[in-house]
Amino acid sequence: MLDSLSSVWGTLPDPLRNQLEGYAVGFWSVLPQLILSIVFLCFLWVVVRIVQAIVPGVLRRARMRRSLVDVIMMLIIVGMWLFGVLIAVTIAFPTITPGKALTALGVGGVAIGFAFKDVFENFLAGILLLIREPFSVEDYIECEGFEGQVEEITIRDTHVRQTDGQLVVAPNAMFFKNPVTIRTARDVRRTTVICGVAYGEDVDAAREVIAQAVRGVDAVRDDVRDVEIFAQEFADSSINFEVTWWTGSRPIDIRSSRDKVVAAVKRALDDAGIEIPFPYRTLTFNEPLPVRDYRDHKDSTEDTSTDG
Repeated sequence: MLDSLSSVWGTLPDPLRNQLEGYAVGFWSVLPQLILSIVFLCFLWVVVRIVQAIVPGVLRRARMRRSLVDVIMMLIIVGMWLFGVLIAVTIAFPTITPGKALTALGVGGVAIGFAFKDVFENFLAGILLLIREPFSVEDYIECEGFEGQVEEITIRDTHVRQTDGQLVVAPNAMFFKNPVTIRTARDVRRTTVICGVAYGEDVDAAREVIAQAVRGVDAVRDDVRDVEIFAQEFADSSINFEVTWWTGSRPIDIRSSRDKVVAAVKRALDDAGIEIPFPYRTLTFNEPLPVRDYRDHKDSTEDTSTDG
């Protein structure tokens, strides 16, 4: 087999054979530096693992937010690997100085930045969201038509579980560039229903009955702010009241309190004899309509059948 390889080597053109010999000599000359560079990268990997095991616990004991801990750890790890790779390159290839490596990295970074513009945009938006923390995990938010509970915030995207159970994975840039409504920014939130009473009822008496009914609901937080009842408008068949109260900020709190308030108000108005009217319709005609007695029509029908 060696004889065959020697024969093949002898048939190669001299320029190609000289070039391959140069590659082989160069490889064997830099092999010790390559081995030392690989050993350095293994050592760096061990150091990174130690940092990942120790630093997060230290930061949490310092009462630092989880999102901020994640950002700091990410920056530390990325920085360690970046400078470690630069050092490994200079060890393997002594002719490449750190300045030259950084210059090449900068030129390559510009090209990569244009190619992965959206990825880096979401990456930077994720860092800013984690540092500023306008909303956190378990908050209920609404943005661009998506509403639900935040389950996870990563460097690239945010996971929002909608109230119907579906999971929305949205890029962080969407939450950074668009208005975000945080439903649970406070423990309580105001909600409103409209209640109508008949025109024949006493407005002040109806307002007091509604207010007492709403205050008696356990889901109403009248300790935060009192119930507010305002006569809102003269509607087609009723005088409408705007009934406003404060309750828990989660969507289930809002729905549950509305259910209890509507039932309590209906019960209280019924007990007080106050009418909640059906829609009334009054028909007006330009000319009187002829009215025929049904009994006359019946008699004429019977006479006709008898004559027959």
